Amino acid sequence: MSQPFETLISDARAFYGELAQNNNREWFTENKSRYETLLKKPAKLLLDTIAPKLGGLLDQTVTTKLFRANRDVRFSKDKTPYSTHLHMMWSPQGNGTQPIYFFGIAGEYVRTGAGLMNFDKAQQTAWRAWVSEREGDALQTRLDAAVSAGATYGKPELKRVPSPFGNDHPRAELLRRKSLVLWNDIGSKASSDLVGAIEQSFAQFEPVMDDLRTFL
Repeated sequence: MSQPFETLISDARAFYGELAQNNNREWFTENKSRYETLLKKPAKLLLDTIAPKLGGLLDQTVTTKLFRANRDVRFSKDKTPYSTHLHMMWSPQGNGTQPIYFFGIAGEYVRTGAGLMNFDKAQQTAWRAWVSEREGDALQTRLDAAVSAGATYGKPELKRVPSPFGNDHPRAELLRRKSLVLWNDIGSKASSDLVGAIEQSFAQFEPVMDDLRTFL
């Protein structure tokens, strides 16, 4: 029996491709039932399908969120009212630091993600203490393995290595970070088995995510 989200990627890309050319309230209102039926309903089912699987992997409860179609334009120069992507996330509810897990569809990507978008003050302090010592070598090894498996992560936010660490520190790149999120483009795999592709990607992230839970 087919799952209602089997065509979610193609339906989302078709919908958002049209929305990008007609990003206004009138067009969205006329096509809202299409959004509700082809995108929102299967996206929520996908969230609910993945949640217990991820919860089993992490041995904890996981909550879900589907991001709204409306954009928050209050502080943005771009006043187009609707997002042209479908984003969702899973939030583990265990104690301590918990990385967040993501999935998104847009015209230019179909990708998963996992990590911490912004370290809070305590996490930033713990991060620098962690990566500056011997454990930082082990983390870098795990990051390199994730990249070899297809993951990416963005450039560090700081231009300079924070004091008291020197610019020649072997983990200078990690010390300049204020966040860590791994991303994986799963478009080629997701077209035939979306749930399996997301599960596999999250499992590949797990060695690094487990480090974040342990050390932060």
